Amino acid sequence: MDGYPQKIAAVGCLGEEYQQPEPCDRREAALIIPAFKCDSSLAPQAEPLRPCSTLYAMSHTTRRGFVRGAGAAVASSAFPVLGANETVNLAVIGTGGRGRGHLGFFSEVPGARIAAICDVNQAARERASAMVRKLQDSTPKEYSDMRKLFEDRDIDAVSVATPNHWHALTTIWACQAGKDVYVEKPASHNVFEGEQMVQAARKYKRMVQVGSQSRSIGHKRKAMAMLREGAIGTLYMARGLCFRRRKSIGHTPEEPVPAGLDWDIFLGPAPMRAYSKNRFAYNWHWFWDTGNGDIGNQGVHEMDICRWGLAEYGMPGTISSSGGKFVWKDDQETPNTQQSHFLFDKSEIVFEVRNLSSPNEGGAPLRGNNYVGNIFFGDQGYMVVDPYGFRIFMGDEREKTHEEEPHEDKIWDPRPHMANFVEAVRSRNHYALNADVQIGAAAAELCHLANISYRCGQQLHTDRETGLFVGNGMANEMLSRRYRAPYVVPQLV
Repeated sequence: MDGYPQKIAAVGCLGEEYQQPEPCDRREAALIIPAFKCDSSLAPQAEPLRPCSTLYAMSHTTRRGFVRGAGAAVASSAFPVLGANETVNLAVIGTGGRGRGHLGFFSEVPGARIAAICDVNQAARERASAMVRKLQDSTPKEYSDMRKLFEDRDIDAVSVATPNHWHALTTIWACQAGKDVYVEKPASHNVFEGEQMVQAARKYKRMVQVGSQSRSIGHKRKAMAMLREGAIGTLYMARGLCFRRRKSIGHTPEEPVPAGLDWDIFLGPAPMRAYSKNRFAYNWHWFWDTGNGDIGNQGVHEMDICRWGLAEYGMPGTISSSGGKFVWKDDQETPNTQQSHFLFDKSEIVFEVRNLSSPNEGGAPLRGNNYVGNIFFGDQGYMVVDPYGFRIFMGDEREKTHEEEPHEDKIWDPRPHMANFVEAVRSRNHYALNADVQIGAAAAELCHLANISYRCGQQLHTDRETGLFVGNGMANEMLSRRYRAPYVVPQLV
């Protein structure tokens, strides 16, 4: 077991008390961002704390929870607190395709300034630096190693667009260095990491927002509010649909590491592997060492919405996932077709990933090669929610009784979500975050549980007292990973 953490604690298990979030209009008092102003009618409900989920997997010791605020960090020269009108100096870590998106979007958020960039690839740094100079007419600092960036006391917050396997350690190191964090989804690469991220955020009193931007998209917030109000009756099932048409990645040979790329840091917590083009750039998503397949890529957005709409905050009692990589003959390890089922006490989630040609469902119109969305089922009707709006159908005749288009001008616009993060950085209230790390870690956990079932080839049953899988040591080991020193997610953050 060398290299594994000895224990895994519960995602979101922060004690018995939960503080209600501040009302939306009071949150805005600390920082008003006119372009992305909150709609107070859509203020999120408090999310009850879930029961402890995953506990001490290696030692098999039972633990019900840990106390919120196990360590307290105070404002000091090491942990400064910004004033309500101060500019947030931001560093973007990982400046590939998604990272360059962060550069562009954050440059449009009032109150944020891109002060630094970090990437293990020299070519990516050069492209990003040129982009920043064009966006805001200033030259950012450049770093090839995030550990050096974290020593920079001029940086207030970081935006993390690294591969999945780096999300947790980057977040924890940033929190320890007194930086606030906007981290891309999925929050973590495995269940253990999500818990450690929550602990780090609370211990060091950092704002940590996960890039689940649906939580800040107007029509989705309204749809979830209507579900809570009983728009389709008593909910019993949510479906998540991740139909993203993708193509085979083919085969790429092992070859020397390109000049200017620090391959050791790129792999980080993952095992050392020989370089190949398919293990780098975007295709790292399709290798278990670094990615989580499409259920943990696009799918985690829809998984979060399933959980949000059903208000299922506990751990499912039964998890099953099956599928495969069909048709393609290539280097990809993760499935291109996956069906997953999560059984809770009063409802269920049925989740499907398809990367091959697929029709839409739920009466959604055809729009290109992809369809992603959710269908919620109640005893009186059903609701279809997707990036293009939401629709409600009632009764046995399936009469359309409500239809609403997106509230934003741009589909999947992350700027309101990023603005919400900047607002929380200034207000120092993590309850003001629309997708606090606790929420993001819980959504990612469901994706990880599905992948564990898929990889084990078994239906899994959970012990809700311990959070472990019942009678399945192999599955319990997959709640964490074997870390490669020195890139180890710490047991004590």
